[in-house]
This record gives sequence, structure tokens and C-alpha cells, in this order.
Amino acid sequence: MARIEAKIEQLGLVLPEPLKPPPGIVLPFTWVRVRGDRAYISGHIAQNPDGSIAHPLGKVGADVSTDEGYYSARLVALAHLASLKRALGDLDRVTAWLCVFAMVNVAPGFNETPRVTNGYSDLILELYGPEVGMHARSSIGMMLPLNAPVNCEAEVEIDGAQ
Repeated sequence: MARIEAKIEQLGLVLPEPLKPPPGIVLPFTWVRVRGDRAYISGHIAQNPDGSIAHPLGKVGADVSTDEGYYSARLVALAHLASLKRALGDLDRVTAWLCVFAMVNVAPGFNETPRVTNGYSDLILELYGPEVGMHARSSIGMMLPLNAPVNCEAEVEIDGAQ
């Protein structure tokens, strides 16, 4: 088993199946676009292991606590890893996490988006270590589709050899 996947298993985590969008929602894009030594990861939301949308849903600071938002961001990181695994075949091909753009569904007045997004960053750093896992990041508050608490996109550098 690959090194990163072994760490995921040791932590008792599971990479989810592809997202199962609600009926009537069409997603005309790819989850991961590989170009040269880069992989661009589309925005993902928190998913259950079966690919269904994870709960709670709603605005952080009203319907969703900061801690629940942190956990949701962690699930988004797992969804990204699952999509990368499907696209690359091996998560060990990631040589650097370059940047993460996090969007947090916020209630009026909520301004702790970095604390929520730390759920994503903390998991990537735990799995990859600071040499590969350290990334640039933005974390902003906005309204999100499907009432998801967190949506992130990312860019990674990959080993082009297969």
C-alpha cells in the first residue's frame, strides 16, 4: 500500500466514493485536471464515504458550529484526496501542495473562516508533513451552493512519471 494511503488507514479515515449530486444537478466539469506537473482540483464539499453529501449543512456561525465547520473542511480534504487518487492512481505522486482556496458558508458577522479551514490544512499537513504539505491558502466567507458549510479547490505539484 502507498505511504499516504497507509497513513489515511492508520488514522481510521476513508476516502469517499465520487460525489453523488442531488437529482437534477449536472456537473459538466472534471474533478481533477492534470496538466504537466500540476493537478488542479475542482471545488469539493464534504462527503460521506458513500459519496453522499455530508451533514450538517448550513451557515457556519448559525446552523453549523465552528468545530463542525472544521470537521467539514477535513472531509473536503478527504474528498480531494479521493479524487486525486482516482486521477493519479497513487497519492504518493503529490510532491507539493501548492495552494488551497477555501470558501466557507458564513452567517452574518462570522469572521473565523481560518479556524474552519484549518480542518483541511491540518489533515494535509498530518498526512504529507510540512515539506510536501505546506501550502498557500485563502479562506473567505460567502454563500455556497447546496448549503454546504465548506467548499475548497486546490492545486498540487505531481511527479509526472507513472
